Amino acid sequence: MRDHSEERELHFVGAVGGMERKLVLESALDFAGYHEVFAGPLHGVNPLSATVSLVKLGVGTIQSLVKLWQIRPRVVLLTGGWANLPIALAARILGIPIVIFLPDIEPGLTIKVLQRFARTIAITIEASAQYFPAGKSVLTGYPLQENRLSATREEALERFQLDDSRKTLLVFGGSRGARSINVALGACLGRLLADGLQILHITGELDWERALRDAGEWEDHPDYHPFAYLHDDMGLAFAAADMVLCRAGASSLAELPLFALPAILVPYPYAWRYQKVNAEYLSERGAAIRLDDEDLSERLYDEIESLIHNEERLRQMKERSRALANADGAAALARLLIETGES
Repeated sequence: MRDHSEERELHFVGAVGGMERKLVLESALDFAGYHEVFAGPLHGVNPLSATVSLVKLGVGTIQSLVKLWQIRPRVVLLTGGWANLPIALAARILGIPIVIFLPDIEPGLTIKVLQRFARTIAITIEASAQYFPAGKSVLTGYPLQENRLSATREEALERFQLDDSRKTLLVFGGSRGARSINVALGACLGRLLADGLQILHITGELDWERALRDAGEWEDHPDYHPFAYLHDDMGLAFAAADMVLCRAGASSLAELPLFALPAILVPYPYAWRYQKVNAEYLSERGAAIRLDDEDLSERLYDEIESLIHNEERLRQMKERSRALANADGAAALARLLIETGES
């Protein structure tokens, strides 16, 4: 979005105490201001928590009215989640147009509610249009970070000191990690390395020390490359990989096809069905294999082995993944916001 917003001021509003502050500070966008308002979840919580959240919502809405009145934005972008409710209510009261970005395929409860206030819903995948009134959604694609778009395999091989003649497996579970994936990988790490695989393993910051204990004698193996977290170099990690083992978050719908990467996707089991729907979308199109969390320990090694050494299957999955790629998501979403704000 940077090219489209050089002359436009951007402000970010998050929830008090939310983890988004760290992500905003790490982003490449130069926000004119970071603001926090009170908010709280209303769905799936006990009555006492819901009552507390209602009070926070009232306070947060007043805070949001003051913030938006001071900032006077031309348009408000929402991405779902309970933290968006106060800003959405305030924007509606002040008559500021709202655009919602739906990162996953299927909208959750909050977006289903907020879409009534929105002028437009930007969607990642065309299949999401079925969840909204006709003409209300616009296909933009998922906004990819610049380090994904600019990454090259040559630079990636140099960065991670990898052998281009051998297959590389990238394993990650998000900034906080995915313990079940780390545990399953640790159980078969020695066999995978013995089979000649190079492994880039992003453990997540919360599971770093435990994952290294699992690695044991293999921690210092020259083909095992563990990291607690990669930020600016994550694009290079994708560029270096021949296949991926990861969760099925919204970004997988864009990042894996961008690099034409076959994947084993393990949907997070303790949230609603977002990741299961994402994993099914890619697996039904031949770009990925879905492996449920409870089957990880028993099946992971066999699934990796059956794929990584099957050149024809890898080639087919790469082609089917590449066919789903859309590198224009950030620019398309920026254009939509500009058009909405100027209309």
